Amino acid sequence: MIQLLFLVVFAEGAAALLLMVKVGPLRELAMRGVDQVKTGKGPATVKTIACTLSVLLMSSVASILKIQNRGLKLGTVSPMDQVLWRTHLLEASLIGFTLFLAFVIDRLHHYVRKLITLRKAANTSREEAEKLQMENRSFREKEEKSSSEIKKLQQEIAKLNESMKKLKSKSEDHEKKALEAEAHVDALQKQSEELLLEYDRLLEDNQILQSQLHYKG
Repeated sequence: MIQLLFLVVFAEGAAALLLMVKVGPLRELAMRGVDQVKTGKGPATVKTIACTLSVLLMSSVASILKIQNRGLKLGTVSPMDQVLWRTHLLEASLIGFTLFLAFVIDRLHHYVRKLITLRKAANTSREEAEKLQMENRSFREKEEKSSSEIKKLQQEIAKLNESMKKLKSKSEDHEKKALEAEAHVDALQKQSEELLLEYDRLLEDNQILQSQLHYKG
C-alpha cells in the first residue's frame, strides 16, 4: 500500500510540475491526460477514489490516535506499537499528499486551460487589431487617393471655369461686333434707300429736262 502511495505521489508531483513548467509538448500531454480524466466516467471514478482515500486517511489518523492514547495510559509504547504508529503516520502523510496534489493538479489544469483560452482570445484580438490597422491603412490610402483625385478635379474645374469665362467674354465680344455689324448694315440700307430715292428723283428731273428740250426743239 505504501509503495503504491509513493508511486501515486511521484506521478502526481510529475503531473503538477509539467502543468506548471512548459517542457516541450509534455504540458499538452499532461493537459490531455487530465482532460480525459475529467470527461466521461472519469469524474465519478476520481470522486470514488478520493472518498476511499479519505476513509483510509481517517482510519490511519484514528489508529495513530488510538496508539497514542494507549501509550499515554500504559506510560510506555511497545516496539510493535511504534512500528504501527510510524506506518500509519507515513500512510496518512502519503494519503494527505495524494489528495492535496490531486487538488493542486485540478486547480492547475483549470488555470492553465483558462490561460490558454485567454491567450487564444488575446491572439484573436491581436489579429483583429492588426486587421483593423490594415483596414485603417487601406482606408487612409484610399482617402489620400480620393483627396488627390478631388484636388485634380478641382483644378480641372477651375480650368474649365477660366475657359468658360474666356468663352463668355469672347461670345460677348462677338455679340457686340454682331450688333455693330447689324447697325452698320442698317445704316448702309438706309443710305442705299436714300440714294435710290435720290436716283429716282434725278431720273425724273432728267426726263423732265429731256421732255422740255424736245419740246423746245
